[in-house]
Amino acid sequence: TAATAQALAAVGYRVAARYLVPERYAWKRLTRAEADAITAAGMQIISVFETTADRPKGGATAGQTDGREALAEAQSIGQPAGSAIYFAVDWDAQPADYDAIEAYFWAAAAEIKGFVIGVYGSFAVVEEMARRIPGIRIWQTYAWSRGRNSDKAHLYQYQNGVKVAGHPVDLNEVYDGAGAWNTRGE
Repeated sequence: TAATAQALAAVGYRVAARYLVPERYAWKRLTRAEADAITAAGMQIISVFETTADRPKGGATAGQTDGREALAEAQSIGQPAGSAIYFAVDWDAQPADYDAIEAYFWAAAAEIKGFVIGVYGSFAVVEEMARRIPGIRIWQTYAWSRGRNSDKAHLYQYQNGVKVAGHPVDLNEVYDGAGAWNTRGE
């Protein structure tokens, strides 16, 4: 809500990461009204697509579907071209998963033309996808990272389930080149 965005901005937060997912996930879906409220509070937005934690195991077929859905959502809420859409690898993925994950990301990237693709995941996942997919944006989570930090990260999630200004949030550091945006195109 506008009040939530204003409360978070008032205590110093400048970026809100929100789910860019289809309407069937309404409980967590970023809407145009919310994007406008975040923007009006003076904050930027990071978009992340995640329907299920291990969706990238579905490889290229899943990536194509998810990329298409992410593009439709980005366009419907006014996300400007050139900003990033992150796709989540939200489990302790192992090397045996990497080929499917890579195929997922290449297929998703082909669908979100005009936007920059990003990966959210553990140290091992983001390092591997950075090696395999040139130019991919990196959002590392501390989860499953076993104390290692990627020097390639554009975002770093370092704590989950914190209350800020009375609202539950996950805490992230945001670095240059993260691909944040707002509805004013700034």
